[in-house]
Amino acid sequence: MSEAALMNGFIEYMQRTRLYYRAQGFDNDYVWAHFDETPFHRLTKSLADCRVTVVTTAVTHSEIPKPIRKAESILFTDAPDRFETSELAWDKVTTHTDDRQSYFPLEVLRQLVNERKISSLAPHYFFVPTQYSHRATITEDAPSISAACLEDEVDIALLVPL
Repeated sequence: MSEAALMNGFIEYMQRTRLYYRAQGFDNDYVWAHFDETPFHRLTKSLADCRVTVVTTAVTHSEIPKPIRKAESILFTDAPDRFETSELAWDKVTTHTDDRQSYFPLEVLRQLVNERKISSLAPHYFFVPTQYSHRATITEDAPSISAACLEDEVDIALLVPL
C-alpha cells in the first residue's frame, strides 16, 4: 500500500487482492469483470420522482449453502437486523459490518422518502451472491436483478458490494 494511501486512510483493495493471490501461489492476478460499455444512463426525471432500491452481496438467508445461492428479490419488510457477512471477503481489520446502515441504508432511505427527496422505496431489495464466475454474474444474476427492478419500477439501484 502506498504511503499516500495510508496517510489518507485509503485502502487499495484491488492491489491488496492482487498481492493476496500472488501470496497464495497463483500465477495470474484475479481478473475483475469489466465492460467496455456500461448499461447505466442519466435519469430522465428528478430525484424526488425516483423509486430506489438496494442491491447487496450481504447474505440474507445464511442457511442456504453458498454453492446453491442465487440472485433473489427480498421484501424490504423482511430485511434482517443483521446480515451474515463473515464469509464475504472484505477488509475485516479496518472496517466492520456491525452498523447495518453503513452497507444497507434502509432507515436513511425511508427518511429520504419522508422528506420527499426520493419518491419511494421499491418493495424489494436484491441479493446477489458473491462468486468467481463472471459468466454466472453476467448471464444469470444481472438479468434476474434487472428484470426484478423493472417489475418493481425501480429508477435507481444502489449497488452495495461487500
